[in-house]
Formats: sequence, structure tokens, C-alpha cells
Amino acid sequence: MSQSKHIIIVGAGPGGLCAGMLLSQRGFKVSIYDKHPEVGGRNRPIRLDGFTFDTGPTFLLMKGVLDEMFELCGRRSEDYLEFLPLSPMYRLVYDDRQIEVYSDRENMRAELDRVFDEGTAGYEQFLQRERKRFNALYPCITRDYSSLSSFLSADLIKALPWLAFPKSVFANLGRYFTQEKMRLAFCFQSKYLGMSPWECPALFTMLPYLEHEYGIYHVAGGLNRIAAAMAQVVTENGGEIHTSTGVKSLWVEDGVVKGVILDDGSQVRSDETVVNADFAHAMSRLAPAGSLKKYAPEKLQKLDYSCSTFMLYLGLDKCYDLPHHTIVFAKDYRTNISNIFANKTLSADFSFYVQNASVNDPSLAPAGKSALYVLAPMPNNDSGLDWDAHCQSLREQVLDSLGVRLGLADIRDHIECEKIITPGGWERDEYVFKGATFSLAHKFSQMLYWRPHNRFEELDHCYLVGGGTHPGSGLPTIYESARISANMISRKHGAAFADIQHSRWLKQ
Repeated sequence: MSQSKHIIIVGAGPGGLCAGMLLSQRGFKVSIYDKHPEVGGRNRPIRLDGFTFDTGPTFLLMKGVLDEMFELCGRRSEDYLEFLPLSPMYRLVYDDRQIEVYSDRENMRAELDRVFDEGTAGYEQFLQRERKRFNALYPCITRDYSSLSSFLSADLIKALPWLAFPKSVFANLGRYFTQEKMRLAFCFQSKYLGMSPWECPALFTMLPYLEHEYGIYHVAGGLNRIAAAMAQVVTENGGEIHTSTGVKSLWVEDGVVKGVILDDGSQVRSDETVVNADFAHAMSRLAPAGSLKKYAPEKLQKLDYSCSTFMLYLGLDKCYDLPHHTIVFAKDYRTNISNIFANKTLSADFSFYVQNASVNDPSLAPAGKSALYVLAPMPNNDSGLDWDAHCQSLREQVLDSLGVRLGLADIRDHIECEKIITPGGWERDEYVFKGATFSLAHKFSQMLYWRPHNRFEELDHCYLVGGGTHPGSGLPTIYESARISANMISRKHGAAFADIQHSRWLKQ
């Protein structure tokens, strides 16, 4: 039956490509539409004068999830991609010290003893308890919550004690570590969700655990190669990918999605439509006026959204002695966090992240040169800031910070090419609602059953994938959203598929 069913996917981001890969493997006719000339969405490459940058994600965490997606398609990820484990995973730079962070226990213990007075006292307890938390919560992450009965499951009941409500990640880490800077080494990861560690729910303490337990990987050519590999599987399975072909709106009749209307005005009919566009953008721009109630435009405005980012992509004519990943904390980290999330204003001193992937992957830049990726968390566009007016001053502030905090004092002399994306650019050019690059905030009232459902509750024959639906932001969870939606479509249409027992890669 699946062979006669046409699935349209709006957006060739990681969620849309993963869903397309799974559904085309199961015999569905798959058509993916994306406005960009290259696949990947925020996982696509930026190419400038021989330099290659990842637009968005640069950390590959939970590689086992990606491996499973390829295995479900009868393939091996390593036949399409070259994975490079990173050791150290990253460097953390404080105002008065720095630490190399490793996933192997011996090196990590040595670094903790070297850098922090309290040493490794709470480290083993952190690993043991957070392993239990993750193993209890992961089944809840991988199931759908499209109905109240699916929400009230045995998995969730068993996991309830591990939610640690109403604690934050920062507060929960007090169970293991005393010093604030020690805790920051294990809670800055809340930024992956675009949240403050003082507000991010404690259950997300599993994020640093996952890094320390399973490690972090780079993909040769950049993480954008994952999108290209998934697109290759889609086409190998007979699916079609239409790049440079934007979707103007969903084609909706009487609350049922019949297909899509393309930018050129043509209509394409489908049996099911999967929306991989930024959720709030899609519902405010792609859903016809008056077709939504729960997520009507005025209600979308009232939801809580993640922070945004100021991005600087630099093609340099020299190579710097920096690790693959470096996270620099503002000297007054709490004030910087408060300015981003509460005050929604700029900071004189801000935190930032630098990827110097050329140190491990020479394919990203011409010989003797390097591609430097710099990200500074910023308020989203609820701030009302004029980002065009602030753009050049922020650029100068970032370059000054690279000199002062990382010793790249001469960096301006070595810039061959560059690209900037401001929070305004994320919204204007990338169609990210409010420029909130990590989509809806991951507070309890916007998670699980209370996050937009994978089978969209307001429109029939419509499914969601990506960071704005369950289970949330980040590549592994976005892949899981694709698996959930693909499985629901497959069951609906009687398409046979094999599932995988996650316990094969989870450590007990």
C-alpha cells in the first residue's frame, strides 16, 4: 500500500531528510521541497572562496542514533561518512583558568584534579546517576505524544522520579559539585537548547553525561555531510529532492492538508505532508489564515522561545593553534546569561564558542589556511534590537574578544572572506521565528505532550519533524522526531518496517 502513497516533505533540513530516508526505504513516494540550492537547512554548508563552514550544528553527539537511522535503511553510516572522534572534546576557557574536557575517564580525572580544588570527588557519582537518568528518560524521548493515552505510558510513570522537577540543571549539579565554575563545566550544554542553566529543567543534566559517556565526533567535510548522505539515500530509494523550490503555503481544505502550494503558484497533491520548516514560522506563514486555533499567530507570539546567535564565519590565510572546539565563558557569566534571557539586551562581555575544525579536517580550507566558525549567544528578536545597526560593532567586539581571550590578536590581518548572520538574519533570511535558533524553549510546559505533536493536532494528514516538535532541538533528537513521524505514517498506511532496540548502544 505504501508504494501508492505520496509523502511531501517541506524542508530538506536534518529532520526532513531523515524522515525522507526512512519513508522512501519503506516504499513511499517521497518528494522533498526546499528553497535553498543545497540540502541541509541549518545543517547545510556555507561555501566561501574555497572555505567550507557548517551553517549551524558542529557537535555530533549520540552517534548511535545516527547509525540507527542508516541501519533502518539497510545501510551503514560509515559507508557514507567518515567519523572523527575528538579528544579532547573541547576546551573551556574561564577568566582565570582553562580545562581540556575528555570523554575518557583517566584524562578527565587528571584535568579535574589539575583545575578544580574539589577535584574528582563528584565525577563518578555524576556519571553513575546521570546514566540511570538517561536510560530511564530515553524511552520517553523516542515515543510519540500525539494523544493523552500515548503520554500516560508506563515508560513515563517509571521515569517521573528522574524528571527532578522543579530543579534546574545548575541546581541539580549541586548534588555532585560545589564550585560554580566546576558546575559550569557540566551545564553550559543547556545552551544547546538555547536556555539558561539556571532555568533549563534538571532532566537535561543528561546532556553533559552523554558527552562524557559517548564522546563527540566530527564528520570529515563538516556535519553538513550528514545531510548530503541522507539525501543520497533518499535518491537511491527513488525519492525526489527539489532544491531551489520554495513552498509558499500548505494546501488546506476543511482542516485537511491536501499538499503544498509552491512559490510559483503550482499545487502538488500528497497523501501526507511532513513539515520540517521552523515550527512557528511554518504555522504563522505556511498555514492559511484562520486555519489554526491553538497555534494561531497571536498565540504563537505568547510561547517561550530560545535565545538567538550572532554568527561569524571567517576564512583565514593562516592556521591558529586552537583545539577543534573552544567555549569561552564571559567573565561575569551570570550577568551575560541574564542579559540574553531576561533583560534581552547586549552585553559588554559575552560568552562565545569557536570551532577550528581545520585542525583535524584540512578539507575545509585551502592548504595552509583555516575556516573559523564563531558563535555568540544573543537575545532573540523579542529584544527589539536593530541588528543591522549593531552588526558591525558586534563584529568588532567578537574580533576583539578573540584577541583578548584566545590570543588571536592579529586575526583581522588574516581574514580573506567572511559571512555574518545576526538574529535578524536568522529570521529574515533563514525563516527562523523571532530568530530563535533553537526553536521553542524546552521548559516543562513546552515538552513531551505539551510540545507541538509529531502528528500535528490542528491539521489532518500533517506531521511535524525538527526542533520545534517532540522531542526537541539538537541533531539526535531531531532524527528521533523523524523516526517518530515516519513510524506513525507507516503504521497508518500499513507499511512494514523493522525497529531497533536502543539498548544495543546504551550503556547500562
